[in-house]
Amino acid sequence: MSQEKPIVKEYSNGEITIVWKPKQCMHSRLCFNGLPEVFDPKARPWVNAEGADSERIAEQVKKCPSGALTFYYNDENKQAVQANKQAPAGATEAEVIPNGPLMVKGTIALKDGQGNTSVQEKLTAFCRCGASSNKPFCDGSHKKIGFEG
Repeated sequence: MSQEKPIVKEYSNGEITIVWKPKQCMHSRLCFNGLPEVFDPKARPWVNAEGADSERIAEQVKKCPSGALTFYYNDENKQAVQANKQAPAGATEAEVIPNGPLMVKGTIALKDGQGNTSVQEKLTAFCRCGASSNKPFCDGSHKKIGFEG
């Protein structure tokens, strides 16, 4: 059985390179609503890396909720600065547990489908497998169904 190679597209303005992984895209529209001079789904190619300055592009790409859009600086010094950025003290941290939940460490406000908000503190485990009977929280069902991911 052949493995399908994932599609990855890169668009550069010489200073910054925008990386797009279409299979990861959840079509939130944040990119083209936030920076339409760079991201235009009707244009081909749909990314115009010359449409805005690199800092504005970087800030918009950071808002991509799926991670389908990422970027890197072409200059090695800027790459090193970007790679060494640490989360600020007290920041909420999310960690994907292999074959398990998404663990969120820190205080978060969680809004449900009806618009009700609850505050979760310290450590919250969110279901990634879809089998939890306590969604959005993990109830350990991933172990029972052999979830891998």
